[in-house]
Amino acid sequence: MYCLSLNDEDYQKIKDLNYVPVGMGDNKFNANWLRDNTGSNISNKNSYYGEYTFHYWLWKNKLADISDNTWIGFCAYRRFWTNSYNLFEINSNKDFLQNIQNDWDNYDVILGQNIFMDGWSNMKILKHGLRSFLFNPKYFFTKNQNLKLHFDSFHGFGNLDKAVEMLDERDKKDFKFFMENQNFYNRGNMFIIKNKKIIFEFYNTIFPWLERCEKIFGFKKNSYGNTRIYAFLMERFVSYWFNKYSKVKIWPIAFYDINKETLN
Repeated sequence: MYCLSLNDEDYQKIKDLNYVPVGMGDNKFNANWLRDNTGSNISNKNSYYGEYTFHYWLWKNKLADISDNTWIGFCAYRRFWTNSYNLFEINSNKDFLQNIQNDWDNYDVILGQNIFMDGWSNMKILKHGLRSFLFNPKYFFTKNQNLKLHFDSFHGFGNLDKAVEMLDERDKKDFKFFMENQNFYNRGNMFIIKNKKIIFEFYNTIFPWLERCEKIFGFKKNSYGNTRIYAFLMERFVSYWFNKYSKVKIWPIAFYDINKETLN
């Protein structure tokens, strides 16, 4: 289990969970951290790609050396997998996922529980989504509020359509349908996977796609929603792609800030 963090002080807390500490970003880390800025890397894009600069590093430098059918998982210093299918909060050390569950061998990929993007308040519409609602009045009905509405409102109106056009043909139509006909995606931008063939195919799909998207969006720091557009695209694409190409099991992800919260 790779646990991604921006903070050097998290090292021992992550090690105590028997996870692999991964240092991200430009902060200084002690020499024991696994970093995304060695070997073949795109660490300089971390402000824009988020956790996917480490996924790139894994793809290029480590993945080929991992044995087939080895479970590989990802979490972060504020988001963790829980140790039970019915557990949605972390209150003690025993609540962190520590073992592969008995029925997981029947699945290729573990994804987080659904997070819904509908139910817009009037204030939220006025502040973020007015252009989308006026352009397409069907959004005033909750049943029509989809992932495209949310993305257009928070990450640049029309940017999703531009990104979809950069996809390979086998995913372009289906991802567009997914965004226009679904109002939820899997929480956390995290996954656990045992099938190396599938994860190689995933990486071989997403990184050429994101590189093509860079020619459209570039690297802007005018707002958080636009700066991290590549990470937000992946947050939706992970749900679409793994559900299309693999057998998925849903498992709880809990918010727990390892920097600030104290276990009972």
